[in-house]
Amino acid sequence: MSTQAINALEAFHWTPQPKAEQFVREVVDGYLSNFPAAANVARRMKDETGTRFYDWVETIQLPDSKSLRQRLADVGYINFSDRLCMYPWIFSQPQGIFPRIHLHDGKFQAVHLKVGSVEEFVKAWNVTELIEGEPLSPYRRVKAFSDSAHLLVAAERWGWTSYDVPPHDPLQAREAAATLEAFCSRQREFEDESAGFDEAIKLIEDSILPVDQKCALWFEAERRYWQSRNRAAQVQKARQDKLGLGWGNHDHHTYRSSRKNFARLVEVWEKLGFECRERFYAGREAGWGAQVMEQPFAQIITFNDVDLSPEELMGDFSHDGLSSVTGEKLGTVGLWCALHGEAFLEAGMHHLEAQFDFESLRQQLEKENVKMMKPFTNFSYLRQAFTEGERWPVREQKIQKLLGQRQITMEQAQEFRRNGAIGSHLENLERNEGFKGFNQTGVSEIISATDPRKQHSAVLP
Repeated sequence: MSTQAINALEAFHWTPQPKAEQFVREVVDGYLSNFPAAANVARRMKDETGTRFYDWVETIQLPDSKSLRQRLADVGYINFSDRLCMYPWIFSQPQGIFPRIHLHDGKFQAVHLKVGSVEEFVKAWNVTELIEGEPLSPYRRVKAFSDSAHLLVAAERWGWTSYDVPPHDPLQAREAAATLEAFCSRQREFEDESAGFDEAIKLIEDSILPVDQKCALWFEAERRYWQSRNRAAQVQKARQDKLGLGWGNHDHHTYRSSRKNFARLVEVWEKLGFECRERFYAGREAGWGAQVMEQPFAQIITFNDVDLSPEELMGDFSHDGLSSVTGEKLGTVGLWCALHGEAFLEAGMHHLEAQFDFESLRQQLEKENVKMMKPFTNFSYLRQAFTEGERWPVREQKIQKLLGQRQITMEQAQEFRRNGAIGSHLENLERNEGFKGFNQTGVSEIISATDPRKQHSAVLP
């Protein structure tokens, strides 16, 4: 095994951070117990959307003190810096998923919530305060509720890490609108798939926006396309929109890729500022692997699945590319792409994973006739389950090609003709103790369970 492979497999070892979670939850619980307006928001989040107030928090502002700085250090918080300037009074916990802590000279406590649209939040909650930041600005916020000692802020970010509201820039606003429109309306079906990746790169490079803002807008467009093809997503988004929240609770975006296009997929993500994080490999029998990638400033994570052999894991499969051997049996991921197309192109994402109160969401969605599959992770610090999959029709041309390659049987072809094949899901995820990683064994099981060859219309998985 090469040193490069060892580094790729061992460089990221995420562990639960119980001390940091205990600290943050104590702060948030105390804030909610003393601030009825915020407590009402938290109650409605759980009752009406199956989400936890804690998971929507992006920043907590607290009065500065020597003892508090020591407590932050004890639970793993360090000074936060971004590419614009150093913020000696802002702290982050890099070993887990936690809100930033902003220390100030005042006496009040404030919580900033990450929402998809400040304007929609204002409408949903009848907020009378003025919004800071212009429409289509990379950062907008509103002081939604306050009393003498507490403040609740709704914040909308598009790749903006600073806490300074950008000045009005009409040129930037027009470019943001044009960029989002271009991303939302991009062509997704190509006779030659490589042309689709070339076109995407051209769209990204043609925009003059900062790369972090382009990244955030790109995934807004991706979520819209995925949502248009998934009823569970539509139901849950409507529930969250009722409270003006949007998809601010997104955790990661999962793409399935053919072997021949995997390096192109990684290439596009790197154009948007992504960096490679941990790799996954579930073993020889499972036959699949994944590359996790993160855009730290836009705060977007992608989980990228591909059919993979043990030998290929040893090299840099994310950049060197993977060969496609004629006659080689397709794995779960490859067959999904052969039936539906690349997740990056015509198929859209395989699933969006968002953060929820696991049991609350399951019970609430069942009342909306949206059922969950069996959980594939059920740890105290991580719980995961898919909604039952959205069935998509399969084109006859794709079925004939798979038959000609002997990748499916005639019986399977008839099943796909009659009932289509499962295409996408919404994933119910609950993270505790700030756990930032994934469950490799559980992911392997759900990959196997979603193999189109195992799906039958009589019994949904």
